Amino acid sequence: MMRAAAGADAWLAVLLAAGGLIFGWGYFAALRRGVVAYVAHNRAWRAVAWTLARLAAAVLFFGLAVRAGAWPFLAAFLGFLAARQIAVRAARRAP
Repeated sequence: MMRAAAGADAWLAVLLAAGGLIFGWGYFAALRRGVVAYVAHNRAWRAVAWTLARLAAAVLFFGLAVRAGAWPFLAAFLGFLAARQIAVRAARRAP
């Protein structure tokens, strides 16, 4: 019985790692939009809206990941960090 539960946790961790990557991609895309809105000076309210939406989504996503357990949460966070790395590299290459 323990073996089946450990296998289920492993698959859940893999799914949450992929979910963390996808969530991170959206999170950092929203961050970029918020920065663009902030730089546009006349759209400061959009920057605030993007920031609040990002924070609310992060709390919801990571809150659900924590409820799944420590390993699935860690996998989701590692997926999120991988998305961050991809976003940083893309931002450095963009003109």
